[in-house]
Amino acid sequence: MGGKGLLTVFCGPSGVGKGSVLKAAMAKNSGIKLSVSVTTRKPRPGEVDGKDYFFVTIEEFKKMIESDQLAEWAEYCGNYYGTPRKAIEDDLMKGHDVILEIDTAGAKSIKSKSPDAVTIFLLPPSFDELKRRIVKRGTEELSVIEKRFETARMEIGLIEMYDYVIINDDIEKA
Repeated sequence: MGGKGLLTVFCGPSGVGKGSVLKAAMAKNSGIKLSVSVTTRKPRPGEVDGKDYFFVTIEEFKKMIESDQLAEWAEYCGNYYGTPRKAIEDDLMKGHDVILEIDTAGAKSIKSKSPDAVTIFLLPPSFDELKRRIVKRGTEELSVIEKRFETARMEIGLIEMYDYVIINDDIEKA
């Protein structure tokens, strides 16, 4: 495969099912590469370092910022998240399509640097369903869940900046 791949930015509120939808899409298309983000948050049960995220300390993350190793980064709910620049550039130059699963601030940053990037926002069928999904995960304290839900309202208010909006009421359809 030669040429440059397509960069796609995939966003949506916490708990909307981004990971599940991406997993289903990647099972149907082996040409897609999912960029693995770096984070300072603790791994959730079943998450694997280097596969789900690169789990690093705050000090390591700050060094990555200082040395311009991240294409974008943000602080979210007290933790840092970022996208390693070199891996994306290498995959795109090899002709692979790359998907970034990032937040709205990261999407805006990537779109400003890469105007050809395709942006997709995943919506829940309703706010009640979103809250049910976040609570069902059982991985965060109530204060963090409430913060994630407040952030979700803000993120959903920005859907005009995306090229496509998909409602995740059924993973196979989404």
